[in-house]
Amino acid sequence: MQDYRTIQGEAAAELEEKRSRFIARAAFAGGEEAALAFLETVRAANRTASHNVYAYVLREGARTRYSDDGEPAKTAGLPVLGAIQHAGLTDCIVVVTRYFGGTLLGTGGLVRVYTESAARALAAARVVTVRACVTLSLELEYSLYERAVLLLQNAGAKLAEPEFGQLVTLRATLPAGAEAPLLPAFAELTRGAAAPRVSPPFYAPF
Repeated sequence: MQDYRTIQGEAAAELEEKRSRFIARAAFAGGEEAALAFLETVRAANRTASHNVYAYVLREGARTRYSDDGEPAKTAGLPVLGAIQHAGLTDCIVVVTRYFGGTLLGTGGLVRVYTESAARALAAARVVTVRACVTLSLELEYSLYERAVLLLQNAGAKLAEPEFGQLVTLRATLPAGAEAPLLPAFAELTRGAAAPRVSPPFYAPF
């Protein structure tokens, strides 16, 4: 399971070139269905636009797709795809909406503007690294609480809010593999009385 970079949520950027408006929108897309749903949302909001060019890169199946949406071949969708790939992002879609201003830009101009539009939207996005993670959960005596938290923090874990009942329940997320040295450490701390439960690996921003 390899780490990868993507964006959280959505981001947008706009530029104008010879009275044509280019509005770029970038969004996280965890699969093709999500990517196409975002595309349709943008299209529905811009029905009078000249073009809604798009490209996306998905981790699932290493799938890439793009469309020039009526612009000259390879002057729009491919540059948008190139901007995503240059940024090193996956599970991401960018849609660039063009409102034509009456002046032709030529193939070189189109490539430049679509590339810049997409790059600006991606630069405005919050980029996160998605890693293979596990969740570790543990119930232990109150007297061991602070030392247990310190062990988790030193391992770089992200702690959830503890639950205080008859025992303290700790839950933490950490990169897969980082839990290995914690298991004997907790066994020593609790003298074998409490064993952490470890979830199967899953992908999450970390």
